[in-house]
Amino acid sequence: MANLYQSLELIRPEIVLSIALIVLVIFDLIFHVDKKIIPYVALVGLIATGIFTLLNPQSGFAFQQTNLMGKIGIFAVDSFGNYFKILIIISSILIVLYSFSSEEINKIQERIGEYYALIFGMILGMFFIVSATDLILVYLSLELMSLSSYVLAGFTKLRDRNSEASLKYLIYGAVSSGLMLYGISLIYGLTGSTNFYIVNMILQIPNANQFTLAFANVLIFAGIGYKISSVPFHFWTPDVYEGAPITITTYLSVASKAAGFALLIRFIKTTFVSFSDSFGNWQVISSFDWKTLLIIISILTMTLGNFTALWQNNLKRLLAFSSIAHAGYLLLGVVVFSNGGVLAILIYFFVYLLMNYGAFLIVMLISNKSGSENIDDYDGLGYTSPLLAVSFVIFLVSLAGLPPTAGFIGKLYIFIALVDAKMITVAIIALLNTVVSLYYYVRIVKHMYLNKPTENTLTVKPNLGNTILTLVLVIPVLVFGIYFQPLVDWAKNSLNILGLM
Repeated sequence: MANLYQSLELIRPEIVLSIALIVLVIFDLIFHVDKKIIPYVALVGLIATGIFTLLNPQSGFAFQQTNLMGKIGIFAVDSFGNYFKILIIISSILIVLYSFSSEEINKIQERIGEYYALIFGMILGMFFIVSATDLILVYLSLELMSLSSYVLAGFTKLRDRNSEASLKYLIYGAVSSGLMLYGISLIYGLTGSTNFYIVNMILQIPNANQFTLAFANVLIFAGIGYKISSVPFHFWTPDVYEGAPITITTYLSVASKAAGFALLIRFIKTTFVSFSDSFGNWQVISSFDWKTLLIIISILTMTLGNFTALWQNNLKRLLAFSSIAHAGYLLLGVVVFSNGGVLAILIYFFVYLLMNYGAFLIVMLISNKSGSENIDDYDGLGYTSPLLAVSFVIFLVSLAGLPPTAGFIGKLYIFIALVDAKMITVAIIALLNTVVSLYYYVRIVKHMYLNKPTENTLTVKPNLGNTILTLVLVIPVLVFGIYFQPLVDWAKNSLNILGLM
C-alpha cells in the first residue's frame, strides 16, 4: 500500500488530467443543448494539470519493483519528463484558444464535448509516453495517443479530405504500431524483460544475437519515427496535415512530435548508454550502431522535407514538409549522444512551439476568411493586413533560423552540439539545408509584399483576442532571439533523465 500511495503521489498530474477528462464528458452530457462552457472547463483542467506538473517531485519512480538492480519502476518522474509535459500543456492551452476562432471547429459545436475529450485522451497518452520506462507502457501510451489523434484528424467531416486524412493516418499508424509491437516482442525474447533499465543491464553483457537486436531496434524506431515524421515514416504527414482541421494540424506538428522525441531520447539514453563522462558525452553500448542510423535518417529527413516544400502551393502542405525538415534538425541533437545535444533539443522545441504555432495561427485566420490555404490568397496581404503579414514574416524568418529571432538560437545550439562532437560534415549539410529552406519561406513573403493588392485581395482584421494571441507568440520569438538566457537555464535544469534509484 505504501508503494501504491507513493506511485499515486508521483502521477498526480495524470490523475488530475484523467479527472478533467471525466468532468468534460459529464458536462457534455449535462449541457447537451448549449455547450459554450465546455472549452472553459477544458482550460481549467489544463491549467490545474500544469500546476500539479510544476509542483510534482523532480525525482522518483512510480509503480516500483525491487530486484537485483535495486528499485526500478515503469514510470519515471524527472525534470526531463516534466519539461516536455509543460510544453504539451502550453500547446494544449493554445489549441483550446485557437479553437474559439476556428471556423472549422465552430461548425461542429454540437460535438464540441467529444472534440475536447479526444484532445484530453491524446494529452494523457503523451504524458505517459514522455515518462514511460517500460516498452509495454510505451506501446499502450502510443495507442492511447494515436487512437485519439486518428479520430481528431477527420473529426469535422466538412470536406472529403477530412475523412481521407483520418483514414490515411489510421492505416499508416496501424502499420507502424504493428512493426513496433513486433520489435518489442523481439527485445523481450532476447532479454526476458521490457524494462529499459533491465534491458540496459543485459545488453552490457554481449551475448545477444546482434542481427535480431538490430532488427528489433529498427522496428521499434519505426513506431517512434512515425510519430516524429522522420523519413521514411513521413508519408502520412502532408496528407494528414492538409486534411485535418488546422487546430489539429497545429497540435500534431508540435505536441505529438515532442512526445515522440522525448520517448526516443529516453529510450536511447536509458537502454543503450552505459555511462556519461564528466563532459556529458554518452558512452553507447556497442550492441547496435544508433549513430549511423540516426545520421542517415536525419539527413534524409531534412533534405526531403526542404526540397519537397519548394513547390508546394498549399500552406498546410508547405508547413507539413517544413515540419518534416525540422524533425531532421532535431534528430541531429540526438545524433551527438551528449547532454549538449539534449540541451539543444529542449531549447529548439520551445522555440519551435512558438514559431510553428504562430505560423499556423496566421494560416487559420486567413483560411477563415478565404476558405482555402492556397498561397495565392496571400497576394498583397502585407498592404491590407499589416499586423498578420508582419507577424507571419517574423515566424517564417524564425522557422528559417535567421537572427535576431529565437529560431536562430535553436539552430545555433544544434550546430554547437555538432561542432563539439566534431561532426563538421553533418553540420555543413544541415547548414545547406537551412539555405534551401529560405527559398520557400521567402516565397510566401514575396506573395505578401511584392504582389500588389487588387480588388480580390483579402483584408483580415483579427479581433482583440486573436490580436493578443498573435502578439503573445510573436513577442517571445523576438525577445528570445536577443535575450535567451532564461530559456537556456530552464533547459539546463531539465537535463536530468532519471537513473537507477
